[in-house]
Amino acid sequence: MKQLTVIKIGGNVIDNAEKLNQFLVDFTALPGDKILVHGGGKIATELGTSLGIEPKLVDGRRITDIETLRVVTMVYAGLINKNMVAQLQAKGCNAIGLSGADGNVIRAVKRPVKETDFGYVGDLDENSVAVDTLDNLLKSKLIPVLCAITHNGESQLLNTNADTIASAVAVAMASVYDTRLVYCFEKKGVLRDVEDEKSLVTEIRKDDFERLQTEGVISGGMIPKLHNAFEAIRQGVKAVYIGKADELPQIDTLGFGTRLID
Repeated sequence: MKQLTVIKIGGNVIDNAEKLNQFLVDFTALPGDKILVHGGGKIATELGTSLGIEPKLVDGRRITDIETLRVVTMVYAGLINKNMVAQLQAKGCNAIGLSGADGNVIRAVKRPVKETDFGYVGDLDENSVAVDTLDNLLKSKLIPVLCAITHNGESQLLNTNADTIASAVAVAMASVYDTRLVYCFEKKGVLRDVEDEKSLVTEIRKDDFERLQTEGVISGGMIPKLHNAFEAIRQGVKAVYIGKADELPQIDTLGFGTRLID
């Protein structure tokens, strides 16, 4: 099978015009088939605040009421997605920007209300990603750029975590491609000491993951990210990488960030 690289770019890079430009240069130069997934960084929060819509968070996760949904749709599917696509086109990358509703490419289910009502938040399952649609775009030499807005098939847009989208896309596409998943953000990868980039953990297996949690090396928001990564590997993704956006060109030569393997 042909190789496919699914890359998720983090908000801290999106928020920095210089870093984002360099990442898009490197993304364009990356050989082979690829899909880019992005969230929204600080822009949605800043716009919402300017409109009098204060962010509501529970355990670091955004509550998406109807006013917030309107803002994140404008920012993620509009401002950020189309600017990113325009920059890629200027670099010779024939990108096409999509929300989950476009081409029915990602269908989600509104998260059920339990202890917390997260509002218009979409959860994904094994049937959420339209593999044939993405495959046809790739075969047409188009590079999909997916934002964090999905839909439920009944005209309702939903806000869905970009990490989750990237993982679901990688798993779904593993049925027709030799797929790897890459999370790009501002750190070199998983660090034993978050203040020391020389303390990079270059490779983590599932057994190592549990030990590193016990040691406190992996904590906070990195725990669910790695849980999702190992679940993606279990479902057919060949490898998952977590690393620094500006080191992406090293992925096929010098190695890149932290590699997660079964």
